[in-house]
Amino acid sequence: MKYLPLLVLIFCGTLAYSQKDPVPERKEKDSTQFRKRKTQGGPPATVLTIKDYKIITHARDTTFLDTTLNINKEYAYNFLRRDDFELMPFANVGQPYNYLGRDFNRVSFYPRIGARAKHFNYLEIEDIKYYNVATPMTDLFFKTTFEQGQLLDASLALNTSRRFNVSIAYKGFRSLGKYQHSQSESGNFRTTANYITKDGRYWLRAHIAAQDIISEESGGVADTALQFESENPEFQDRSRIDVVFQDAENKILGKRYFFEHQYALIEKARDSGKTASRALSLGHVLSYETKYYQFRQTNQQDYFGNVFLSPIEDKSNLKTFFNEFNVEVSNKLLGTLRGFGRLYSYDYFFNSILVTSEGEIPNQLKGEEISLGAKYAKRIGEFELEGEGQYTLSGDLTGNMLDASAQYRINDANKVTASLHLSSRMPNLNMLLYQSDYENFNWQNTSTFKNERVNRLKLDLASQVWGNISASFTSIDNYAYFASDASQEDIDAGQENAFVKPKQEDKGVNYIKIKYIKEFKLGKWALNNTVMYQNVSQSNNVLNLPQLVTRNTLYYSNEIFKKAMYLQTGVTFKYFTKYNMDAYNPLLGEFYIQNNQEFGGFPMLDFFINAKIRQTRVYLKAEHFNSSFTGNTFYAAPNYPYRDFVIRFGLVWNFFS
Repeated sequence: MKYLPLLVLIFCGTLAYSQKDPVPERKEKDSTQFRKRKTQGGPPATVLTIKDYKIITHARDTTFLDTTLNINKEYAYNFLRRDDFELMPFANVGQPYNYLGRDFNRVSFYPRIGARAKHFNYLEIEDIKYYNVATPMTDLFFKTTFEQGQLLDASLALNTSRRFNVSIAYKGFRSLGKYQHSQSESGNFRTTANYITKDGRYWLRAHIAAQDIISEESGGVADTALQFESENPEFQDRSRIDVVFQDAENKILGKRYFFEHQYALIEKARDSGKTASRALSLGHVLSYETKYYQFRQTNQQDYFGNVFLSPIEDKSNLKTFFNEFNVEVSNKLLGTLRGFGRLYSYDYFFNSILVTSEGEIPNQLKGEEISLGAKYAKRIGEFELEGEGQYTLSGDLTGNMLDASAQYRINDANKVTASLHLSSRMPNLNMLLYQSDYENFNWQNTSTFKNERVNRLKLDLASQVWGNISASFTSIDNYAYFASDASQEDIDAGQENAFVKPKQEDKGVNYIKIKYIKEFKLGKWALNNTVMYQNVSQSNNVLNLPQLVTRNTLYYSNEIFKKAMYLQTGVTFKYFTKYNMDAYNPLLGEFYIQNNQEFGGFPMLDFFINAKIRQTRVYLKAEHFNSSFTGNTFYAAPNYPYRDFVIRFGLVWNFFS
C-alpha cells in the first residue's frame, strides 16, 4: 500500500499536464472515436480512434483498448480480471482458487518457489502489459469486497513522444470476509516503459513490479456438519461459526526488475509499402527478482502436529537472476529465426540448517542453469508457424522444452490451430527442500525426485458459425503433488494436514480435456454456453478433477434512453459434477490430494445488470442468489465453504486527457 500515495499524485498531475496533441471532449456518441482540437491556422483536425491506444503483451501480441460491453467482460469482471471458468474461488476475495480444470502447458522453464495457491494474484513477467498510446489514458477498475474493504486497480499510460511510452499502475484491496479470521489484502505496483528509435532499428522495454499478498488463515470451519450444513439459523451470521485457529497468517512479497532491448545491425532497404525487413539483430534480456513466502503462527496447533519452536516463523526465500543474449535473423522468404543462450542463477534458502535424529536438512539450493535454444516464426499464405526449443547444457533443475504451433485460417470466419508442448524439469522448489518450525514439514528430495515430463497435444477450432472447440491430450510422467499420509485415526482427530508431504507418481497420468464455447442469439436475447469435459486415466488418484463443468448465461441486451446507455442483464448458471476436490494446506500455501470426500454437484446462480455509458461500464451482480434455498452443500475445498448470497457492484472507467 505504500505506493498508493505516489500513484494518486501522478493521477492528479495529469489534470495539470498532458502530453502532445491533447484530446478534447468527444463530439461523437461512439466511444471508439475521438477528435483532436484544431489549432488556429493549423492543419485540419485529426481523428483519433480507440485503436490508437494499443496494449502489448509480453509475448508481443498487440490489441487495442476495448471499451465495449459484452458477455466476456462480465466473465472477466472479477478479482483476477480474467475469465475464471476453470477455477473455484474461496469465500473471501484474495483467498485461493481451487482447480476445476488444469492446463499443464508450462510458461516458465524454471521451477518456482511454490505456494502456488497464493500466487493467483501475483503478476509474473508474462502478465505485465506495455502500452502505446496517442494521449494519456487512464483505466480504473473498482469493485466492492466482503466487509470493510474495497478493490481498486488503477493504471495510467502516457508518452513523452510518439516513440517513448510509460505506464504506472497499482492494484490494491482489503476484505475482512464473512468468516472469522479470513481477512485478505494485497498491493500490486508495476511501472513500465517502452521505446523505439525513429528508424526502428533499436527498441527497449522494461518494467518494475513490487507485490505483497497477505492473508489470515483459519484452517477452515471447525465443525461443518453442525455449524454449516445443518442450516441452523444461529449460524446464518457466518462470523458466529467456529474456525480451527485464529492466530495464523501467510505472506508473499516480491520485487522484480525486467529489461529487454534489441538492435538491428543490418536492415534491408524499404519496399514500396515503406516497411523494413530486419536482416540481423542482437538482443539482450535481463531480469532480477527477490521473493519470499512466510507462514506465521502465534501458538502450536495439533492441526499441523508438533513443533521445534514456538511462535512459528517459517520463511522461504528465492533470489533469481536471468540473462539472455540472442541473435535474430529475419528474411521474408525463410521467416524469423532467433537463437539464444540463457544463464539462470538461483538462490533458494532458509535461515538455518536443520539437524534431526533422521539426519541433516540443508538450508539452501543454489546454482546456475545454462541453456541454448531457438525460436522460429513464419507465415506462408494462410498458414502461421511458430516454434521454440530450449535445452539445458548445465544445471540440476531443468532439462528441455519444446513448443510448436501451426495455425491455418480457412476463411474470415474459421481458423484451426494445432499445438505441441514437451517439457522436462524438476518440480517446484518447496517440493525439493522445505523447512518449518513444525516437525512434519521438513524434507529434502533433491536426490530422490526426478524431472517431471509433460507431453501435450492440443487442437483448437475457432468458428463464428460452429463456435469454439478445443481438445487436448496430456501425458505426465513423474507427476509431483502434495498428499497426506494421515491414517483414518489421524483424519478423525482433525490432523490430516499435519501429514501433508510432496510425492511423485512413478506411473504415468493421462489427461483429456474438451472445451466448447458457443453463443446463440435471437433478437436482443442471447444464450452463451461454455461446457468442459475431462477424463483422467491413472493408476492412483493423484489428479482429481470434475468430469463435467458447465456455465450457461441467458441475457438481454439493448440500447435505452435514446441510445445514451447500453444495457445487459441476465442470469448465469454454473455447475460441476462431484469429485474428490483438493484440500488446502495454509502452512504451505498449497492444495493437496484427498480421496476421502466428494464435493460439487450444486448449482451456482448469479443475476447481473451491467450498463455502459460512454467509456464507463457499471456492474451490479447478485452472486449465488440460490444459496438460501438449495442447501448448504457448497464448498470451495474441504472445510472451506463457498460464498453465500451477496450483492456486489463496481465499475470500469476509461478516460483520456
